[in-house]
Amino acid sequence: MIVTRFAPSPTGFLHVGGLRTALYNYLYARKNGGKFLLRIEDTDLARNSDAAVEAIKEAFDWCGLEYDGEVEFQSRRTEIYKKYINELLKSGKAYKCYMSKDELDALRKEQEARKERPKYDGRYRDFTGTPPEGIEPVIRIKAPLSGKIEFDDGIKGHISFEAADILDDFIIARSDGSPTYNFTVVIDDALMGVSDVIRGDDHLSNTPKQIILYDALGFKVPKFYHVAMINGSDGSKLSKRHGATDVMEYKRMGYLPQALLNFLVRLGWGHGDDEIFSMSDMLRLFDPKDINKSASTYNLSKLEWLNAYYIKNSGFYELADEMLFFGIDFRGLPKGELLMSLLQERAKTLLDIKAGVELIVNAPSSYDEKAMKKFVNDESKALLAQYLAEFKEDLENTSEFEHFTMEFLNSKGKTLKDLAQNVRIALTGGSVSPGIFEMMEVLGASEVKKRILEFLKA
Repeated sequence: MIVTRFAPSPTGFLHVGGLRTALYNYLYARKNGGKFLLRIEDTDLARNSDAAVEAIKEAFDWCGLEYDGEVEFQSRRTEIYKKYINELLKSGKAYKCYMSKDELDALRKEQEARKERPKYDGRYRDFTGTPPEGIEPVIRIKAPLSGKIEFDDGIKGHISFEAADILDDFIIARSDGSPTYNFTVVIDDALMGVSDVIRGDDHLSNTPKQIILYDALGFKVPKFYHVAMINGSDGSKLSKRHGATDVMEYKRMGYLPQALLNFLVRLGWGHGDDEIFSMSDMLRLFDPKDINKSASTYNLSKLEWLNAYYIKNSGFYELADEMLFFGIDFRGLPKGELLMSLLQERAKTLLDIKAGVELIVNAPSSYDEKAMKKFVNDESKALLAQYLAEFKEDLENTSEFEHFTMEFLNSKGKTLKDLAQNVRIALTGGSVSPGIFEMMEVLGASEVKKRILEFLKA
C-alpha cells in the first residue's frame, strides 16, 4: 500500500510551498488507494505554536485535503524515540560522546585553518575509558567512514554520495536526551508505514543520514521524491515580496481553494499543455515521476487567471457559500442569482464580487469626477431627465427595461451610447459596471428611478 505523509513544523502558518508538498503526497496516496498522514513535528518546544497547528488544520479543511487517522504529534512520542536510541546503544551502532562545546569549537577552528570540511573527528567512537565528569553526553550514530550511499530518487534519478565527503558520526540525541530531526523522522516514517516520501529538495542533504539510520535500525528505506523549490518571478527563493503568503491569506484575498490547488499542482507538474485540472483530473493523472527536475516560477497573474476561470464556472450555491466568509449572503439578496451571474463573469477574485455587490446594492454617495467630466453635460442630463419623466415603475425584468429604453431612444432619435453612461453613473457612481438593464432588474424600477432623480439633483 502507498502511504505518504505531510510533516510540518508548527513554527508558523502553512505557506504555499508546504501546501504544494502536501498536495503531491495527498494525490499520490489517494490515486493508489493508499493512506495520507499528517504528522506535526513539534519537538522544538521553544518555537512551537498551537495557533500554527490550528492554522495547518484549517488550511487542510479549506482545501479539502483529508488525512487518514488522527494527527500525530512528535512531542507525544518521546518514549518511542528513547527505546530506539537505547537499542542502537546496546547494539553498538551508536555511542555516547562526551566532547565539550569548547573542544568542538576548537576542533572546527583547526579544521577551518587547514581548509578542511568541519566535522566531528570520532574521538569517542570506540571509547572505553572513564567518562569525563560534568558533561552530559550526546548520542552519535556510527556512520560509515568510506564507501557510497546511493538511492534512486523518483524525480532526480540515481543519486550517489561519498560518505567521506558528507558524513561524520552525527548526533541523534542531544545532551538533554531529546532526539534530533533526522532520527525522529526515520522512526516515525518507519513505524507509520510510510512507503513514499515526497518532499522539497532542501531535504536532499538529510537523505543519506536517514538512509544510514534506516539501515542501522533494520527498517525498510522508503522511496524518495525530492521536489525542486518554487522561485519568485526574479529567480530568487520564493518569499512574501513575491506575493507568497500563508494559505489562509489566499482565502482572505478572495481565491477559491480549487484555483489555488490547480495553480500549485502546475508549479512543477503537468500533463501535456493542459492548464485546468479539477481535483478529479489531478487524482486521475498525477504521478510524482512526472514532476519537473528544475525549479518552478511563482506567477501571481496565472493564479488570478485560474481563479477567474473557477469563479466564472462555479454554480450559484457554491459561490454563495464562499461569499458568506466576506459577510455577503446572496441567498438573502433580492435577485441574488442574477446579481451573482452579473459579477462572476468579470471577477478575478471573490473580493471583486464583494466590491461589485457594494457598488450595485448601495446607492452612490458621490460620483466619479473623471466619469462626470467625460460623459456628463447639459445635453446628456437633459436626455436623462426626459428618460426619467417617461420611466415606468411597473418594469420588472431585464428585457422589459431594455425594450422600454430602446423605444424611448428611438423616439428621440438617439442611441444607447447617448444615455447608457449617464444611467450607469447615476446607478453606481462610476462609469464601469455590469450591464445597465441587468442592474435595473436587480435594483427594481423604484430604486432606479430614485437614483436617477438623486443624480439629476447633483
